[in-house]
Amino acid sequence: MFNTFIQSFKLRNCYKVNSIIYSIKQIPLIKRILPDSLYKSLILKIIGNIISIIWEISSIFLGKLIYIAAMIFGMMGLYTTNSSGTFLTIFTFLTIAGSLMNTYMFNPTKDKYYAMFIMRMDAKKYTISNYIYAILKVIVGFMPFTLIFGLIANINIGICILMPFFVASCKIIFSTYALNEFERKKVYINENKPVRFIWIIVGICLLLGYGLPYVGVTLSEIVFLVISILTIVVGIFCIKYILKFNKYREMYKSILTEDNMNAKKTAEKQVKDNILNQIDINEKISSNKKRFKYFNDLFIKRHSKILLKSAKKTAVISLFIIIGVIFVTLLNDTFKTKINELLMNSLPFFVFVMYIINRGQVVTQAMFMNCDHSMLTYSFYKTPKSILLLFKERIKSIVGINLLPAIVIGLGLPIILYVTGGTDNIYNYLILFVSIICMSIFFSVHHLILYYLLQPYNINSETKSSTYQIANFITYMACFYIYQAKMPTIYFGIGTIIFAVLYVIISLFIAYRLAPKTFRIRV
Repeated sequence: MFNTFIQSFKLRNCYKVNSIIYSIKQIPLIKRILPDSLYKSLILKIIGNIISIIWEISSIFLGKLIYIAAMIFGMMGLYTTNSSGTFLTIFTFLTIAGSLMNTYMFNPTKDKYYAMFIMRMDAKKYTISNYIYAILKVIVGFMPFTLIFGLIANINIGICILMPFFVASCKIIFSTYALNEFERKKVYINENKPVRFIWIIVGICLLLGYGLPYVGVTLSEIVFLVISILTIVVGIFCIKYILKFNKYREMYKSILTEDNMNAKKTAEKQVKDNILNQIDINEKISSNKKRFKYFNDLFIKRHSKILLKSAKKTAVISLFIIIGVIFVTLLNDTFKTKINELLMNSLPFFVFVMYIINRGQVVTQAMFMNCDHSMLTYSFYKTPKSILLLFKERIKSIVGINLLPAIVIGLGLPIILYVTGGTDNIYNYLILFVSIICMSIFFSVHHLILYYLLQPYNINSETKSSTYQIANFITYMACFYIYQAKMPTIYFGIGTIIFAVLYVIISLFIAYRLAPKTFRIRV
């Protein structure tokens, strides 16, 4: 079994290394320098292996650190209950939810297909050896952080040590349940496509985990200890079933289908079909505009359902949240003070909010699938003048779509600020409104300029640009980092307004200069 694991690890690592080399070759400038023969380069293989090993080690610890720090420890400040009870309550229910969503065994990946059906490895030995490795990674990865954050939360050190084993046992129990379901009913679990009952249980766990401490109910160390010991004992008995199960090959033959392994492609196809189904093909739709203004106006009108539906929903939800916050502040003076302080010093928080609700990426995807996909085959469409004219029209359209929820939020925040006690500096009201509008404009333009400069889609509307994905990830991380900053609203707001204006101006210039070379269909 150990030899099987070593071979499977080498195979998985080789797959990762080739993926890393492929991603590197997709980066502009670099891809022109690096030939395809580099897949055979020993030096690049060594570099790829080093990156792969670093990534493997990071996957053991980094994800667990972020999970415990952000999802559990970081949320404790929202509650007045004791820290140990709050930590244990959130940890317990999130562990149950995570065990249903992340099983390791039922994740349909290509390396499993290559190992079991191309290289004909023993399915049972392959599965069990890799599953043991995955469970060990859970225990080792969680241990330092349950100790560090658990001790800070005043939890007994013995309980802290027990927590990773509780997590591992929960995963083992659910995996055993899933194997038993397949043995009895030939029904398999696909980690990439959770069924409805799993989503329901996960929702209940999240509600209990974060809701119980809010109403003052938490798990004591004794209760958690009893739950953990019972879970670990059951988990130990379940290991016996996993080791005896003999239908792994049959099970993976069902799981490792083309659709399951290419979940991303399947999701992209569903998105494309959804967009096509929502196009309004009414021949009466027209426009009195001319040239590219006419062209863009028709596109927006025919796609109004998919482009405006989400913006309208976000605006309505934002309105209800604002009304709810105002209502709660009128009843709770402590909450009123906290909200006032948030609006006066934590405007960066709304950078992340505006990033999340902005529909720029969805709009550009619709533009490619139902417009640029065909139009990019014509040379006139890629001239600097044409690109700049259409780029300006599209900026107006995307900004207009995203302004709907932005105006609701922008007007709501000054009202909340006034209701919660107001401010001595009257300009704070104006800054709140204008900065929210500018954030919305910035993200609208940002998604569009990324689309024009890094056009990520191929002829089949599949995302093929790793650079585009990296750029989106950097944007996400920047927003996530900024939202944690503390800065007076007036200073951050003015900075945001100036930055947004400059960004729009620079984007127009860059689109004119570079987009004719970059705005094309990928192979």
